[in-house]
Amino acid sequence: MAGLDWARQTVSVVRSIRRLTGRWCFCDTKRSRGRRPIKLQRWIFVLLRDLQTKASAHYLCPEGHDLVFRTPSGKPINSDYLAKHFRSILDLVGLPRIRLYDLCHSAATIALAAGVSPKVVSEQLGHASTAFTLDTYAHVLPHMQDEAVARVEAMLFGSTA
Repeated sequence: MAGLDWARQTVSVVRSIRRLTGRWCFCDTKRSRGRRPIKLQRWIFVLLRDLQTKASAHYLCPEGHDLVFRTPSGKPINSDYLAKHFRSILDLVGLPRIRLYDLCHSAATIALAAGVSPKVVSEQLGHASTAFTLDTYAHVLPHMQDEAVARVEAMLFGSTA
């Protein structure tokens, strides 16, 4: 479960959700580093606001939880439900079939390729260390070597990169 801070445009993964004895239960995340604020792009927050407004207008979530993502009947979406329906969602929007976890890898790869600091990417992913992030995504970094050399040369000699 994520806590949205609309003013700061951040999301924090603060809880997980499970169905126990017929009721939805919210539990703490497995690790404390999982509870971290993640800054999201403005367009994502616009989409989330729209989703929440539409969902609130159409469905009353059981047990009174204010959720952005819900099943068509208004119930919470847990990882089992999402994994079960992920393939049909991809097919519906014309995207190639990938694993749900591949979205995390795609986001990290895009961020590193865009020049985002590996430390920031590591924090966003909740990795224990930047070294783990760099080891996992080293395939993204080789082309960045040329850019790094050009930037340092431009700074030292005032040439254009």
